[in-house]
Amino acid sequence: MWFMWPTSVQATMPELPEVETIRRQIAPRLDGALVLEAGSHPSAKFTPATEATGARFTMAGRRGKYLLLPLDDGRELVVHLGMTGQLRFRSGEPDDSDPYLRAWWRLTHADGAPEVLEFADVRRFGRLRVVPAGDYSSIPTLAAAGPEPWDPELTPHRFWELLGKSKRALKTHLLSQRPIAGVGNIYADEALWLSEINPKSTRLGKERAARLLDALRSVLQQGIDLGGTTLRDYRNAEGASGGNQHELLAYGRGGQPCLRCDEPLRSAQIDARTTTWCPRCQAR
Repeated sequence: MWFMWPTSVQATMPELPEVETIRRQIAPRLDGALVLEAGSHPSAKFTPATEATGARFTMAGRRGKYLLLPLDDGRELVVHLGMTGQLRFRSGEPDDSDPYLRAWWRLTHADGAPEVLEFADVRRFGRLRVVPAGDYSSIPTLAAAGPEPWDPELTPHRFWELLGKSKRALKTHLLSQRPIAGVGNIYADEALWLSEINPKSTRLGKERAARLLDALRSVLQQGIDLGGTTLRDYRNAEGASGGNQHELLAYGRGGQPCLRCDEPLRSAQIDARTTTWCPRCQAR
């Protein structure tokens, strides 16, 4: 168990565990909530918030790194948190004094209780979209996303097939979302270290692909269990930090000893993404 905070901390985009944590927190409070009114920042990235006015949320779902909030009229509000997006509830009025408030929805519940759901985003990399339910053609990354990590059809053999379609570095291919949905920089580094696979590899045999799939599922589940990873910006829907940052084995630990072999971990850019690995345990 590792408790040292990573020495190299960059702004990171919420990945599957962070988005799933938020989904679980907001789902009970959105189920059946009617949108009485909505408002947004004038940017086209946030104005779709107002399109939900008059509709009722039916649940809260997730696909990869996206939150999917179905409406009772056959549409979905799709939320991408970007790097610093945060969903939060508050009583009373939207917090107009918050310079980072990008969108809000005034809700009422079956018992008549009023509430406001807010979307704050410091860096404005987040995005909202209202689409026909299940039609993600206007969101290419979501439309092309691979299977969910625990999809029963994602067998080790199928995962091997999906990985085999790319000649790019394995780390880059994972981040593309095409072989598996929801994996970003943090959990890719962790899974590759755990499975002892070099991030620059371009081809994997069936045995190593199965090992990587097991590792991905393990690190993602741990991330969910610990409420996500907070290195700088991520906060859940209750404003709290996650706990997985205290358990990181590779990400952000460049120059520190490998927890398996004591070799100093190496950190370098792979296709513009900082990557950390062990040159001994993860040799090509």
